[in-house]
Amino acid sequence: MSSGVSTSNDKIIVDRTRAHRNKAVSKAVRATRERLQSNGSSSPMFDREMLTLHLHSMLQGAMIMPLFVTLVAAAGIYINPQGGMLGWALLTLAIHSINLLLARRASRIEITTAKIGKWRIRLLAGQILMGCCWAIFSLGQCDTCGTDGFYFYKGAVLLVAISISAMANVTLRQATLLAFVPAVITLAVTAFSSRSTLDIGLTAMAATALILFHYISDRLHRSNLTLMSYQSEKDDLIAELEVAKSVSDEARRRAEEANLAKSRFLASMSHELRTPLNAILGFSEVMSSEVLGPLSNPTYKEYAGDIHRSGQHLLNLINEILDLSRIEAGRYELSEESLSLLEIAEDCIGMVQLRARSKNITIKQQFEPDLPQVWADEKSMRQVVLNLLSNAVKFTTQGGEVTVKVGWTAGGGQYVTIKDNGPGIAEEEIPVVLSAFGQGSIAIKSAEQGTGLGLPIVQAILAKHDGQFILRSKLREGTEAIAILPATRVLQSLPAVADAQAIEPRRKSFA
Repeated sequence: MSSGVSTSNDKIIVDRTRAHRNKAVSKAVRATRERLQSNGSSSPMFDREMLTLHLHSMLQGAMIMPLFVTLVAAAGIYINPQGGMLGWALLTLAIHSINLLLARRASRIEITTAKIGKWRIRLLAGQILMGCCWAIFSLGQCDTCGTDGFYFYKGAVLLVAISISAMANVTLRQATLLAFVPAVITLAVTAFSSRSTLDIGLTAMAATALILFHYISDRLHRSNLTLMSYQSEKDDLIAELEVAKSVSDEARRRAEEANLAKSRFLASMSHELRTPLNAILGFSEVMSSEVLGPLSNPTYKEYAGDIHRSGQHLLNLINEILDLSRIEAGRYELSEESLSLLEIAEDCIGMVQLRARSKNITIKQQFEPDLPQVWADEKSMRQVVLNLLSNAVKFTTQGGEVTVKVGWTAGGGQYVTIKDNGPGIAEEEIPVVLSAFGQGSIAIKSAEQGTGLGLPIVQAILAKHDGQFILRSKLREGTEAIAILPATRVLQSLPAVADAQAIEPRRKSFA
């Protein structure tokens, strides 16, 4: 092997230095799948997100509660100037300011998972202090104003306050409940001591509103958790897809490197393999033909013939492998010229005729007359027809029949179809035999096995000619192989048949 062709990269097909990267990728995939399979509602990551959302909501709606308290205090002073509403308003605003300062401080620092519980307790404690303010409000009385009007005022204020708290504290569970349980308890104690119907009704109304808004807040909290879980799953899926894409890109790159190394190896081995084979073929042919004199032992002559046939078979296999490697590497060049498919078919039939007679196989010809020439590579087209004919003769049983047709296609192109009545191929095995090194069950059982490269090479050559290869087969009925060249390859083109009824017979001619 010449040293100029081989490189160090060709020898290293598998890159062992990337093992640590593969381990990291596998670890990332496992971690992602564990996150996808875990319950989102119990994840500390969601707790931190919900706490962050609550802090953001408090700071964004910082002026809602002061405005509401101011309106309530103004209305209370108007209804009952001696009720102490101003002091209550100042106390409530002070506690609300403390809660805002606490939220602002929490938003400016990074809350770790270990500190989430402590900050939740602090925020809930602030809500309890606000609850004490609403409990003080619920104790308010007005002896000078009408009873019904003051109860209506107090009930309306509590309902609005509960609703505002429920909407503001969706992302902090139990906050609404803790903020108004003191007020409900205060109303319940007042109702129990006064036995007043209005106090009992106000207590029932406040308790019912608290339970209802707490339920709504809890449902909204769960909905937010579900949305966060979906968002997290989407992000994890995207991350896993990116990881899988990186793994796929790496595998594709390594496969391309291995394929390139294989192509370089086969190209470099071409000369080294063919040189000794040519010597073996030449010397064995000289010995079997007794050019330099008769062989004293007839067995030697027979052995020389076996050596020549085996060497010729080995050379054909090497040529097929090299052809396929050149096609895969994109280095298979066509030497196009005008040629006749009829002449190529007749020559190939003559080449396999002797082998067909040894198996008592009849080869029938059905050629359309006066076919014009086509623009194609003669060597490649001869290889296509010869491969298909050789397969038909190889797998057709004794006394069988092979039919070769050459004619026009319905679109103005030309076709060569070779049909036999051999054992056939199972329908599910057709993709296998069309793949490189693929062989069907009949070929595996046959004594004349090949490399499984004939049909892939035929398919690739026809694709280089912009043509088409069709393989049809049924078990115990036979196989039909159709090689089609497009109308653009025909030098004297026949116009495409426009009539649908006229197209059908031409299709049937090779169907």
